[in-house]
Amino acid sequence: MQVVTDQIRNFLQYVAVQFIEFPAEAQLKVTELGPKRLRFKLVLRQSDVALLIGRNGFSASAIRGVIKSISEREDVNVSLQIHSHEEEAEMQARDPRH
Repeated sequence: MQVVTDQIRNFLQYVAVQFIEFPAEAQLKVTELGPKRLRFKLVLRQSDVALLIGRNGFSASAIRGVIKSISEREDVNVSLQIHSHEEEAEMQARDPRH
């Protein structure tokens, strides 16, 4: 599963830098939720969240499609969440495990 994790991490790091204005503030978090289940979370500046998601969510949907094709080859279930730093702090305040 490490191969899939590394491939997706490299892909997200490359793509995020292409879309957003403040890549130095971006954080990529990976959580193993169970056997063959991963969650990737991009935490960005609020203005960058909108840029990465794109109009009507088309950019985020395309990114998720590529991630899905990478993960399906290895039979791994992968999800991608895109949040602002403020949203992430709020979620952690409610549930520290998040």
